[in-house]
Amino acid sequence: MITQLNMKFGSNPTMPRVNIDITPVTIFVGPNNSGKSLVLREINEFCQNGQKHENFKIIDDIKFKTLTSDQISSEIEVHTLEPNHNERIFEGQILFGDERNRNRINEKLPHEFLSDPNGNIVPFCKFYLRYKTLKLDGLNRIFLINDQAIGDLQKVPESNLAILFQDDIKRLEVRRIIYDAFKLYFVVDPTSSGQIRIRLSKEKPENHLMERGLHKEAIDFHKKAILISQASDGVKAYTGIITSIIAGKPKITFIDEPEAFLHPSLSYKLGKEVSNASMKESNNLIVSTHSSNFLMGCIQSGSPITIVRLSYSREIASARTLNSSRVEELMRDPLLRSVGVLNALFYEYVIVTEGDSDRAFYQEINDRMLEFDNKNAIPNCLFLNANGKDTIWRIVKPLREMGIPAVGIYDIDLFKNEGNNWTNALKSAFVPELNHQPLGQTRSLIKKKFDQSGKDMKKDGGIKILSKSDAEAGLNLIKNLKEYGIFIVENGEVENWLPSLNVNAHKSEWLSKMFERMGSNPADSNYIKPSTGDIWEFMTGIQRWMMKEDKNGIPE
Repeated sequence: MITQLNMKFGSNPTMPRVNIDITPVTIFVGPNNSGKSLVLREINEFCQNGQKHENFKIIDDIKFKTLTSDQISSEIEVHTLEPNHNERIFEGQILFGDERNRNRINEKLPHEFLSDPNGNIVPFCKFYLRYKTLKLDGLNRIFLINDQAIGDLQKVPESNLAILFQDDIKRLEVRRIIYDAFKLYFVVDPTSSGQIRIRLSKEKPENHLMERGLHKEAIDFHKKAILISQASDGVKAYTGIITSIIAGKPKITFIDEPEAFLHPSLSYKLGKEVSNASMKESNNLIVSTHSSNFLMGCIQSGSPITIVRLSYSREIASARTLNSSRVEELMRDPLLRSVGVLNALFYEYVIVTEGDSDRAFYQEINDRMLEFDNKNAIPNCLFLNANGKDTIWRIVKPLREMGIPAVGIYDIDLFKNEGNNWTNALKSAFVPELNHQPLGQTRSLIKKKFDQSGKDMKKDGGIKILSKSDAEAGLNLIKNLKEYGIFIVENGEVENWLPSLNVNAHKSEWLSKMFERMGSNPADSNYIKPSTGDIWEFMTGIQRWMMKEDKNGIPE
């Protein structure tokens, strides 16, 4: 149905507005309060009446697909209704819609708006599309599994369960999916006097008659199965989403946070199944999610997918279409998968450190700055461990390509790195190539000064072990790298922060000793709180780079 979404903003304030080509599955990701749920509401509202609301903040316009002649004829036939008893229709009019929405309209109008939906967008949405959309949020997806009327079996079924009851192929597909998830068989029970209801059976029905019949064997079969109303919210939500999509009635399905109530493994399965189903039914599935598991299920389904990352920071909104193949490549990399890099899509900022103890320390420092409402703290920030400085760039580079402000924190021995290691650090931060050689030459000269000192640049104080002039040159290089989000610990390494605490311990014991000295009770007089200088100034520098609107190192 939808072919294009036109947004009100671009990938950054200087870029043109983003136009998103819609595939069968469109997934909105991003940090909290970035507009993921809002964009679903705006698209849904547009589809209801064909008009942009003056209060829309994200969507500027929507384009719809033109139906083929056969599709137009089929839709007109399905939605042209017979008058009820005493229902008066004037000459040249028809009843168009469904049994719950009966519109008296000019008999020529359906052909006009189905032939040219974008030229007749208001009647197209008002008299057709609004009845073809389904929005699933945290609560109503559970209610989809409630008992429903079986209806007139000689007419086109109206409800999802009635469709599944009459359509053996679709019902078996739902059964396959539900069994794969819960090892229970989905069955539709017609034994309740005009109502149909969902049960979950330990036994597979022998045939369709056993499930759909009203004879004693069928009644006994259903009696042994549990009603889905007795299942957990996770089972209800999963089943509700699957039945609504497989039944195929809505042309556009919106799901807000499909991972709600679900275990991560079920979120993955749900993403895979709903993506496949939408592709098979040629419908639009538009999702807002905060789950990397659901996202990976969608990607690995093989269905055409559009991923859009939204962000909203300091009253500046942005939208960027991500390459789903590139996202999948990230998850195929064992290193990136092991550190949970895909979770970065749901954070505003990312800090990548050399080791896990580094990650834990810097995260604790930032948490304390947040705790005491320090204006220099970094909100909504994910800290990742790269397992070594030589792999920080492998995480930073793809995240920046996605428009995510990601920085790398390096110990000062990055100055030792030559060749690809140094170049990759620059490339990952998108330092202009013309600057690589002069920066590399400066790095080489400073390294020689460190070597001549006879001291260990990491253990013995970092930049301070150099002469005043050489130290100034080193600080100038560090400052230049900061401009591109490369942060070097100028006093050597992470273990050299907060020297007043006198934490002298082996690397394996340093973190626990440091946390012990820092304290755990904010009411304790010895509890380390944010201050000036040292690590607090270092984190402030990172925060300032993060918050700059025109920061260097983020590709357009």
